[in-house]
Amino acid sequence: MHARTVRYALDGMHRINVVGTSCSGKTTLARTLAERLDVRHVEMDALFWGPNWTPVAGELFRARITAEVNRDRWVLDGGYSPVRDLVWPRVDTVVWLDYPMRTVLARWAIRTAARVRSNDEFWPGTGNRESIRHAIQSDSLLVWILTTHRRRRRTLAAQLAVHPHIGTVRLRSPAEAERWLNGLQRASNASTSAGAIASAQKP
Repeated sequence: MHARTVRYALDGMHRINVVGTSCSGKTTLARTLAERLDVRHVEMDALFWGPNWTPVAGELFRARITAEVNRDRWVLDGGYSPVRDLVWPRVDTVVWLDYPMRTVLARWAIRTAARVRSNDEFWPGTGNRESIRHAIQSDSLLVWILTTHRRRRRTLAAQLAVHPHIGTVRLRSPAEAERWLNGLQRASNASTSAGAIASAQKP
């Protein structure tokens, strides 16, 4: 699949799914993108996790996802395959953070250390916080990254290939992602300026 790595046109970008392996920076990029496009940001993890790191019931998760994707415009981060049948029929653009393992692991270390120090709650009301024990246990996020990174890359590429209606932006480094976001900002500014000029020229 030859995904578009740079796409600055804002036309047609109304419902966007930001995907990538854990700790690739999906939520941060999705939040920034939503702010620049002035649309709603939805974090899948916040809809999936309940208190004590217990997933909510599958029916509830699907109902939450359905309520969000039925809106007109949004940026949603996360790639939960059990609800992809609800998300991708509504998506017009997938932004794929396809970063190398070394980049993801570095981000995991920085994020984990910061959250252990701050003891901040991940999602309000859940009581879920980072700890050293949670970070290194056998079913930890670190183990998930190490064991699924390559497989998830292959799987996602294959799945996108059979969804030609979805515009794909494949970003292979944080620097490329930053350039893409900056390009969107320039495109937005140019569109605003052109609109203002057109209005001023009306008789």
